[in-house]
Amino acid sequence: MRSEKRNEPSHNNTLLVGGPGTAKTSVIMMYCNKFDANEMLFHRMNFSSATTPYNFQESIGAVVERKQVRTYTPAGQKKMTVFLDDISMPFVNAWGDQITLEITRQLIELKYFYFLTKDDRGYEQKIEGLQFLGGMNHPGGGRNDIPPRLKRSFFSLNMTPPSQRSIENIYGRILEVLFNPKKYTKEVTDMRIPLVDATISIWDAVKRRLLPTPTKFHYTFTIRELARVFQGICVVAGKPEYKVIANCSNIKEKIMPQLFLISLWRHECDRTFIDKLINNNDKKIFSDMLDRVTKEKFRDSLGFDDEQLMTSHYFADFQREDEFDEYGELLAEAPFVYEACPDIESIRTRCNDKLDAYNEKNPSKQMNLVIFDDALKHLLRITRIIGTPSGNILLVGVGGSGKQSLSKLSSFICKQIFF
Repeated sequence: MRSEKRNEPSHNNTLLVGGPGTAKTSVIMMYCNKFDANEMLFHRMNFSSATTPYNFQESIGAVVERKQVRTYTPAGQKKMTVFLDDISMPFVNAWGDQITLEITRQLIELKYFYFLTKDDRGYEQKIEGLQFLGGMNHPGGGRNDIPPRLKRSFFSLNMTPPSQRSIENIYGRILEVLFNPKKYTKEVTDMRIPLVDATISIWDAVKRRLLPTPTKFHYTFTIRELARVFQGICVVAGKPEYKVIANCSNIKEKIMPQLFLISLWRHECDRTFIDKLINNNDKKIFSDMLDRVTKEKFRDSLGFDDEQLMTSHYFADFQREDEFDEYGELLAEAPFVYEACPDIESIRTRCNDKLDAYNEKNPSKQMNLVIFDDALKHLLRITRIIGTPSGNILLVGVGGSGKQSLSKLSSFICKQIFF
C-alpha cells in the first residue's frame, strides 16, 4: 500500500557534523536569517558540558506560549526552528548517559516532555510547531558522540573543510580586491600570491607538527587561524588613505613595501599561532618553521637576502595623537590606525602616557604599574584582540600577574567600558 505522503521528506530535522572552523554555525545562521518572521521564528541554544535538562526546558519554555491547558506553541502560533549548537557537548555521566540529550530526544520525537518545575513536576507539557537543526564536531579525540536514539531523528550532513585550491581562491580574491592597483604600486600588488602561498604553508606545517595532546588539547589549528592572519593584513591594506604600507609609516629606517608586508605577515602569524602555544619548546619549533617558510616563499621570488627577510616589528593601533586647538580643546580624537611600532621603547612611552591619562581620569582607582617588556607585549596582545570585531581573550596566569590591571588599561586605550 502506497503512502499518500510519499513526496514529503522523511526528516524535518538536520544535523551538521564537521571539524572546528568548517562553518557549521555560519551556514545555519545564514540559512535561518532568510526566514520570513511572519511565518517562521528562530531560537538558538548553545549546549555545553554544564547544560542540564532544566536549562533546556527553561530555554524552550521562554519562547513558547500557552495554546490550551498543557499545549504550547511558538508566539502567534507560528512555526519555530530551534538550533542546537554543539549538541554533543552535554556531560556524560557514570552510566554513559547524557541526560540533557534524553529530554531533547523526547521533545523531538514525542513533541512533549514533563515539567521539571516544583509546582508542575510530572505533568505533561506538549509543544507543537517546532523543528530542529543541530551542529556538532566529529566525535573522538576527547569529543562526545550523541546517542543513536537521538541521531536517528536527524538527517546528518558532513561538513568538510575547503580544499587548498579553494582556500587559495578565497583569500587570493580578498587580497586582490584590497591591493587595488589604483591605490597601491605594482610591488605591493605582486605580493598577493606569495602571501597567500606562505600563509597556507605555515598553517599546514603547524597543524601537522603541533598536534593536540591531553595537556595541549587546544592545539587545534583550523581555517579560523588562517582567516585571522589575513584579517590582520586586511586591517592595514583596507585603509590605504593612511598610507601605512606605501610609506612604511612609523619605522625609523624606511624599508621597501614588500619587506614591510613580510614583517606584517610574520607579526600576524606570531599573534595567531605562537600566542596559542604554552611552552618555549613549542614556540621555538614554530619560530623555526616561520623562518623556513619565509625564506622558501619570499627569498627567490623577491630576491631579498635572509637578513632582510627576517624583519620583525610590533604593531599597534593607538599610536596617533588627539588633535587639540591652542586653548587645549579637543578638535578630533586620534583614529585607530594599525601600524608598526618604531621600537619597543617608543611604544612603552606611549603606554606610560596612556597609563597617566587613565590615573588622571580615575583618581580613586589609580594603578601604579611598571610596564616591563613582558607586560608591554601582553598589553599589545590584549589591545589588538579588544580592537578586533568579536575579539575575545582568556587570560590565564597566577594571582598578581597583572591580568586585571592590563585588562583595565587595555580597555581604556581602546575606549571601551570596563565591567
